Amino acid sequence: MNPRTRIKFCGITRVEDAVAACALGVDAVGLVFTRKSRRSVTALQAREIRRALPPFVAAVALFMDDEPGFVADAIATAQPDLLQFHGRETQEECLRFEMPYLKAIAMDGVDPARELHEHAAAVGFVFDAHAPGASGGGGRVFDWSRIPQELARPLILAGGLTCDNVGSAIRAARPYAVDVSSGIETAPGIKDAEKMRRFVEEVERAGSGKR
Repeated sequence: MNPRTRIKFCGITRVEDAVAACALGVDAVGLVFTRKSRRSVTALQAREIRRALPPFVAAVALFMDDEPGFVADAIATAQPDLLQFHGRETQEECLRFEMPYLKAIAMDGVDPARELHEHAAAVGFVFDAHAPGASGGGGRVFDWSRIPQELARPLILAGGLTCDNVGSAIRAARPYAVDVSSGIETAPGIKDAEKMRRFVEEVERAGSGKR
């Protein structure tokens, strides 16, 4: 039997979307704090969403080249389980908050080997389609064959995933988890219940070996 592919719904901005995601069985919800994003939430908004999550669903706080004080304040207020960095942060900058973190790898024309080496302390890597310095959630797909083989940490696949292509993505890349944002939305930060349901169904179908 194939191992179960975990699911993260990112860019959650409303409590009701988080509750709906949890009812579908997702493993994590992403809370975007960086003010560069159209899906950003305040620390107080994030805290309300965090409090709505049941046990064993992780809250992931996403930052992108944000000031250390801003990151620390957001962590203190929202109390996430895991951090995710999408910018040019060094390993030392990511570790200063003394929490486990994921590092996003921008795959738009970039060789990921250097960043994988420089972030050996990351607990996992999010491979996304955006260019360095740009934010994710743009609905773009990258060439999954460019993902390095035999990663030392779990692979989280992002970048333009939808209910129509996530099955193919899982079969091609065999990720530990898939990470979706725009692919389950009606507008940035506003999730669509039917798209969320179909996405989870397609992930489960791919994991079962069905086509």
